[in-house]
Amino acid sequence: MTAPATQTTDNLITARVDAIENSGWGRSFTFYQPRNAAFWVYLMLVVTGAFKLFSMLSASAPAYGDAIALSIVLFGVYGAVFWWFTHHIDRYARQPVKLIVVAFLWGSFAATWVMAANANDAILALYAKTFGQAWAKDWGAGLTAPFTEEIAKGVGLLLLVALASRLVRTAFDGFILGAFIGLGFQIFEDVLYALNSAASQFGADPVGAAMSTIMLRMVFGVAAHTLYSAIFCAGLVYLLGRPAEPRRVGRGLILMASAMLLHGLWDSAAALSQGKAILLFPLFVVMITAALVLVFRVFRMTVPRERQFLRDVLIPEVERGVITVDELTALCGDRKARKTFRKSAASHADRRRNGYVLEAAADLADALAQARGTESDRVEFARSEVNRIRSGQPSVKL
Repeated sequence: MTAPATQTTDNLITARVDAIENSGWGRSFTFYQPRNAAFWVYLMLVVTGAFKLFSMLSASAPAYGDAIALSIVLFGVYGAVFWWFTHHIDRYARQPVKLIVVAFLWGSFAATWVMAANANDAILALYAKTFGQAWAKDWGAGLTAPFTEEIAKGVGLLLLVALASRLVRTAFDGFILGAFIGLGFQIFEDVLYALNSAASQFGADPVGAAMSTIMLRMVFGVAAHTLYSAIFCAGLVYLLGRPAEPRRVGRGLILMASAMLLHGLWDSAAALSQGKAILLFPLFVVMITAALVLVFRVFRMTVPRERQFLRDVLIPEVERGVITVDELTALCGDRKARKTFRKSAASHADRRRNGYVLEAAADLADALAQARGTESDRVEFARSEVNRIRSGQPSVKL
């Protein structure tokens, strides 16, 4: 190998190590940090919120136990679908499952029942005293929840940064973790809405009343807390800046304000439509469409840095001949690029094989990240799997 070629390879290896270090890819997460004040703040608020929620549910269980159980099961399944999808799009420097669970629990208990609920009650009472009950009923939620609830979820991300500073490195990390915080918030808030519905009509048909609320929350929950907090927390990372994400104050403030605006419009829909059903449904459609367009744009805005990390990790493998340029381009591209690569093969079997090769190459990137860019038995095995799958050889049975 000539000197320039060696230098180029060394530069690629250095870029790989830098990408792994900057992204935090492959690092583990330790939750128990007794010397970290953020750990105790997190633990105290989550435990308090969980106690408050379960106390409320247990008090209502004798009268509305069936409705509570139904809402927990259905919203649990609903949440599992959102969990899978959010985890699926986090296909690059994936966050540890333990950190994702910690984010979810913050949204489920602390942000919801300790911070937002108390703040909402206090502010709504002030609105009623200042502007009257009618005004507070129409506009109070829309001028309260966007601030109290998004800030409560954002505090969770700040605690995660303090607990896992080497893992929360980019706006995309904020986007993903914010989505899981919002998912926890959304599920347990929806359970409360179902419980309140069960108690309506003097409890004559608690399951039926709860079911109607459950269905509505599921249908319109596509554009709710999961989406709002993903946008808000991505903006929060831009506002603060991270080692792998330059500070962009303007962009951060715009995203955070956009999440609050979407939230406020949603909570003010009845007042904006003046209570007319003929206006309410189109308004919901417009708001859901706008929210989905925005979250997609934020995803497109934040994901390129993650794709560049993946490219830097795998480019040396192109030099080694382990993966091809086309495979690297597809793996670091969007869904359309991966689909185009899979369909570039002539036969159905070859198209499936192309998909498996991309999965094996992604596993190789994970192995390299776990090894901090050095050689290891797992890295060698991952390389051999890429070659084996591409050649169509059967797996080795031990």
